[in-house]
Amino acid sequence: MMKVAINLLVAGCLVFGAQISKSQKNQQKYSWDNLPKAVVPTFKTDTFNIVQFGAKPDGQTLNTNSINKAIAACSRNGGGVVMVPGGLWLTGPVVLQSNVNLYLSRSAILFFTEDFNQYPLVKGNYEGKPSMRNQSPISGNHLSNVAITGEGVIDGNGDAWRMVKKEALTENEWKAKVASGGLLSDDGKTWYPSEKTKKAHAMKEPGTITADKTPQFYDEIKDFLRPTLLNLTSCKKVLIAGVTFQNSPAWGIHLLMSEDLTLRNVSVKNPDYAQNGDGLDLESCKNVWIEGCTFDVGDDGICIKSGKDEEGRKRGMPTENVVIRNCFVYKGHGGFVIGSEMSGGARNIFISDCSFMGTDKGLRFKTARGRGGVVEDIYIKNIYMKDIVDEAIYFDMYYFTKPPAKGEKVVAPSVTEATPQFKNFYISNVVCNGAKKGIFMRGLPEMSIKNIFISNVHLKTQKAIEIIEAENIDLKNIRAISTETKPVVYVESSRNVSVDGLFYANNSDLLCLVNGERTEDIRLTNTDTSVVKSKVEAENGAKTTAVTFK
Repeated sequence: MMKVAINLLVAGCLVFGAQISKSQKNQQKYSWDNLPKAVVPTFKTDTFNIVQFGAKPDGQTLNTNSINKAIAACSRNGGGVVMVPGGLWLTGPVVLQSNVNLYLSRSAILFFTEDFNQYPLVKGNYEGKPSMRNQSPISGNHLSNVAITGEGVIDGNGDAWRMVKKEALTENEWKAKVASGGLLSDDGKTWYPSEKTKKAHAMKEPGTITADKTPQFYDEIKDFLRPTLLNLTSCKKVLIAGVTFQNSPAWGIHLLMSEDLTLRNVSVKNPDYAQNGDGLDLESCKNVWIEGCTFDVGDDGICIKSGKDEEGRKRGMPTENVVIRNCFVYKGHGGFVIGSEMSGGARNIFISDCSFMGTDKGLRFKTARGRGGVVEDIYIKNIYMKDIVDEAIYFDMYYFTKPPAKGEKVVAPSVTEATPQFKNFYISNVVCNGAKKGIFMRGLPEMSIKNIFISNVHLKTQKAIEIIEAENIDLKNIRAISTETKPVVYVESSRNVSVDGLFYANNSDLLCLVNGERTEDIRLTNTDTSVVKSKVEAENGAKTTAVTFK
């Protein structure tokens, strides 16, 4: 053991503000002037170099035992720093322990083996439900005071695990993939890394833990149960700083049922064809600070979750008290996302000064019947987007389910604990140059999206605004320049919608189209109606008198 002075990237950052007692937290009303706090771990300077434990940086020696021995020795001696110096370090699963800071030098690459046999099956949680998974390349359970810091790279060797569709690759990439081994689907359009992966792909939720599944069953589909690159469960005081996570078999970083979490200057990179290749999944966690991070992934960039359906409601742990700021998201399904596994709820989340470039959707909030859960008190400001594929601001309560057709008569089911809710969103100062739709909201007949306040938004899109099954919607100072102008604003089965200060393209065909007999109290104020060919039209039982202009 030796003592080494190491830049832990935490100087001067022991606590984000003063700690608050539990009784005070319960009474606290967070705001932009009083943000949630996260306690940051601290470590002894005692340093344990993995080379001292027999690790070799040749890219061929399997260093699993050496790295884990260094971590165990560090923790056993009261904690400190486990040093991964420069080199290509091949390894199997690494298990973190309390009071240990795993530090990767800038030239260090921690590279995880493609030998699936090195990853035992473990009981875990995936997509909101208890699930059997291959052990994560890096994991930790019930830890306190733990970190991964430095400037090195953690590579999950995800291409060895992932099936991939032919259409997602270039012709040369596809030829190389097929030549590497594995199997093809019957139609020749999907590559599987193994027979076990191909077998499980045809099943519904094969990894979910149920009483009828035997150890033999899981072993027969083992390769399909791709691990998340980093999984921390039930941990306290976690710091992840400076490191790049890339090529994850499934999700990149999964933080579950943990508290006092800090991520700073972290990068997560996955190819755009990486299904389930989320950047960060924050599930049932509280007191979180995320700053200066970059995500370029194959699925959602920054995603808030809290369990799925009955299992999530039974857990009853919302993701709460979260600050996210100064982050970039490149390719991915969504920039900042809540859901769809949000059955435990989400609240007191603040996101600001983030940029999304080339994501499918920008701000993405998704759920469906059966989830339950309440998503509320979400504060968003200073968001900048470019080249969004679909919607810039997106609320949808029909995720992976079929919504009613336009004008279709529906019988709303009763509201139960399985009915999800979106309410109390405050969004301001958003710019989007390029998207299919600017603002899109779609609630349920039995549960409207409620209390959404959006102000100071600049949109350059194909379609401007669509509002379906919503109430108490307040849009203010919206500049929506769209190429499709019939209509600029579409409102269906919604109530108490205020649009104050709408600027839109001159010579638009139709300003507002209302649909459905339940649509009422739609107000457009401080909006120039002299530059539109027609102000309002109604269909499917709606009345033009539902819309007033001032």
